[in-house]
Amino acid sequence: MKNCIHFLGTGYSDCIILESNGKFAMIDAAEDTDYPANKPSLKLPGYEDKVVEYINKHCLSSDGMVHFEFVLGSHAHSDHIGGFDTVIQQDNVVIEKAYLKPYDEEGIIAYERTRWDNLEVYTQMLDALKKKNIPVIQSFEKEKLTLGNFTVTFFNGSYRKLAKKTGENRNSVVTLVECGQNRAILAGDMNYSCGGEKEIADAVGKVDILKVGHHGYIGSTSNYWVRKLNPDIAVICNYKKRVYPDVLFKLTKIAGAKMFYTGDCQGVKIDMETLRTEECIM
Repeated sequence: MKNCIHFLGTGYSDCIILESNGKFAMIDAAEDTDYPANKPSLKLPGYEDKVVEYINKHCLSSDGMVHFEFVLGSHAHSDHIGGFDTVIQQDNVVIEKAYLKPYDEEGIIAYERTRWDNLEVYTQMLDALKKKNIPVIQSFEKEKLTLGNFTVTFFNGSYRKLAKKTGENRNSVVTLVECGQNRAILAGDMNYSCGGEKEIADAVGKVDILKVGHHGYIGSTSNYWVRKLNPDIAVICNYKKRVYPDVLFKLTKIAGAKMFYTGDCQGVKIDMETLRTEECIM
């Protein structure tokens, strides 16, 4: 597959690699094993070593280096960007630029500020980028760029200070990937309970592939979103048993989508030209 999207098998966390015509990019880097000493509830299965092993196996160029045209941290949750500091710090990883919106705890609900490690993982990623002098782009709403044969467009790419405090999911970047006539939307943790789905669905319309928002949990994947996007293939970065039944109903009964759960398989790789799928073994 010369033009494909790799959805890695990282449990209920996100790590996605775009590959087109020898060019690579990474969106999120999965959960990590690090957690603040005062937050033992965050002792979770981490995947950073497996992610590094995977990119060295599948993204290595002839010079022994891994070249990413860009990396994107969709939002400041450890199940999305926790592993990025480890990836960035690898001696053989070269990153041209990084997309990472500002993080401001003033807009985050008290539960996340006190119980989760949003600030810690955000700071770790940003510090790793700065240490390697990688340019960081923090405002990129509807920015469009080319990656090999892909056209990539970002939505919700600028920080918004809201009157009402929300969880960090409200800040999640959504990425549209287009290759010829085929289109994929990678929804990060966007969900309708935080708002944002309708505006993006209206802008995007029908897609072939949907990376389901917020791991298929309650509050994700509204009727409007499913009907507008009408995906043929849905990928959920989670285990099927953890997905909210209403989300499954909408995707299978309304859209008739073919379902993949990266926690249950070993990840899935989808050809953006033919929509053929295969496991991506970690």
